[in-house]
Amino acid sequence: MYTAEQNRKGSVGLVSLKTELRQELKLTPQLLQSMEVLQMNAQELLDYLNRVSEENPLLEQEDATKLRSAYAELRQKASWLDGGASPFLGEDALVEPGAVDRELESLSAFLRDQLERLHLKGPLLALTKYLAQMLDEDGYLSSEDLEELSDLKIPASLQTEALETLQSLDPPGVGARSLSECLLLQLKRRGADTPFLQALISRFLPELGRRHYGPIVRELGVTLGEIHDAERVIAQLEPHPGRAFQPEEPTLYIRPDVFILPLDGTMQVVLNEYYLPHFSISSYYTNLLKDAPEEETRTYLQEKLRQAKWLVNSLERRGSTLRRCADAILTAQYEFFTGKVPVLSPMNLASLAEELQLHPSTVSRATRGKYLQCRQGTYPLRYFFSHSVGGADCSAQAVRRRLLELVRAEDPHRPLSDQQLCRALEAEGMTLARRTVAKYRSALGLAPSGIRRR
Repeated sequence: MYTAEQNRKGSVGLVSLKTELRQELKLTPQLLQSMEVLQMNAQELLDYLNRVSEENPLLEQEDATKLRSAYAELRQKASWLDGGASPFLGEDALVEPGAVDRELESLSAFLRDQLERLHLKGPLLALTKYLAQMLDEDGYLSSEDLEELSDLKIPASLQTEALETLQSLDPPGVGARSLSECLLLQLKRRGADTPFLQALISRFLPELGRRHYGPIVRELGVTLGEIHDAERVIAQLEPHPGRAFQPEEPTLYIRPDVFILPLDGTMQVVLNEYYLPHFSISSYYTNLLKDAPEEETRTYLQEKLRQAKWLVNSLERRGSTLRRCADAILTAQYEFFTGKVPVLSPMNLASLAEELQLHPSTVSRATRGKYLQCRQGTYPLRYFFSHSVGGADCSAQAVRRRLLELVRAEDPHRPLSDQQLCRALEAEGMTLARRTVAKYRSALGLAPSGIRRR
């Protein structure tokens, strides 16, 4: 039997000391700030710097006169920079003056204005206005909305009269319950609703869209020429009568982070830092830090001084990394930027990171959400990353461009199938699977050969 003393000695014997060497990466506040600043795009960085400058009294913003002069000089060499807009415009300059109230120009408001001039009876006017408010953005009524009217015990005759009144308004086709009804309403307004067109639109719109003319010829006893004439008439109709009243997409203003332009006879990278505030450390507060008698004041100023230095260093690293990435893109895509070729050369993020001896995540942060402007236009930086495909030294963009050229040059009576497109690309050294060609064709908005056939 063990005694208590023996148990104590035995447990002590199990304890051992071991020396271990290992590396750990700790995300310091400085490193976190540097990573955050690196992945900001131009507008985000400007907002961030404006906010930080308000919070840190040791940051003094320098006069932008020199920046304006430098940018004006650069614009003389390339007038297309920023699309002719100055990078010094404030947020107020981006607001369109005299913007209209979209609510006053909506489809329902346009219809209500017409109804007020018809001098309708109270119940009919109220119900028609209600239906006008139920229209979707394309000007259609849903069957669910009409079923609700029956649940409200509204007489069927009044519903029919209100619907006919609504459908008699402009734009033609408004208030329709289906695409077929919308097109028929427009034909009737034009006085062109022949029995053949009525039957074609009511019964054969899907076949007409797929250009399957056989069932139409057999069922209606018409010729292909008559069908093509009807197609031309239908093509003049508006399937979305409310389209003109849909609100416009808000304008997206892009501020390029990088310019590539010819300077001194060669293409060069220029960082677009003309709009960014340039900071210096306030001499007044640094002197106050030395002479401050209160410990609390010295602690506060020391912390703000460290933050200011971190920010300046982070901005320098961001500019250096972004420039290195842009220089590598310029080297890889030099013929594109000089206008010698219209397509990109193969290049991916991993190969760029290896070339620059940077971690792929660093390159990813440096290029995420940022834009490059050159003579050809303004592009996301990641636009220039294009994998090599097809077993040849060509990018996916080059394959899609060639695919588009082949389809545009084909015989419309005998369009090329996906398999025939595969063979045509293979003859030019681009070997792709048929499903890959189908994917690229679909991405280009090109229909299958059966639908393209005339």
